[in-house]
Amino acid sequence: MIKCSECGYENLDGLDYCDSCGAKLVTAEKPAAGGEPPKAEEAAAERPAAGAAVEAGAPAPETQEPSHDGESEAPTGELQPKPAAAEPQPAAAPAAAAAPFKAKFVVVRGGRKGHEFPLEEGNNQIGRWDPDTGAFPEVDLDADDPEAKISRRHALVRIDGGKITIEDIGSLNGTYVNRGPRLQPGNPVELKSGDEVIVGKTFLKLVVEPIS
Repeated sequence: MIKCSECGYENLDGLDYCDSCGAKLVTAEKPAAGGEPPKAEEAAAERPAAGAAVEAGAPAPETQEPSHDGESEAPTGELQPKPAAAEPQPAAAPAAAAAPFKAKFVVVRGGRKGHEFPLEEGNNQIGRWDPDTGAFPEVDLDADDPEAKISRRHALVRIDGGKITIEDIGSLNGTYVNRGPRLQPGNPVELKSGDEVIVGKTFLKLVVEPIS
């Protein structure tokens, strides 16, 4: 029998509507094997509501907003690399000390015998003065070379600290030291006091005097 939930009339099994009031009849579900059917209230309690947290009181997971450039921002407190310290610049090299002596060439043969040409610290060019070609040598032998055997730019004497050197710079008739082989252009040779230098037909003697 099916009892109507509206009027309480008991209807025969198999009917869908009450014979007395016409209300919809609700048939009870058959119990599952081994136990009673779960009540509607208990089943509803077991099902979590849509969108609710699984555990009561559990905080909702935080969502990280994307940065404007599409990359995750660095966590707060992250150590940033320190800028590299500027490398110390090497100290400027001290200027070369001046030569502790005075040097000069003395004409010993050809031209004005006994004439002296003081030499300066640095470069001293031997040759013949010529404003047309821009040749202004420190050792100007124009008056000592009537046959023009000496080139306008003949040789170069350099005084660097305590060292004196001479080299041929492409002369026509060559440069000779102590009547030795002709000097090769661009290959300096060291000089000492008393050395003899031959350019053209002029013989020069190097005199070095210490500074007291």
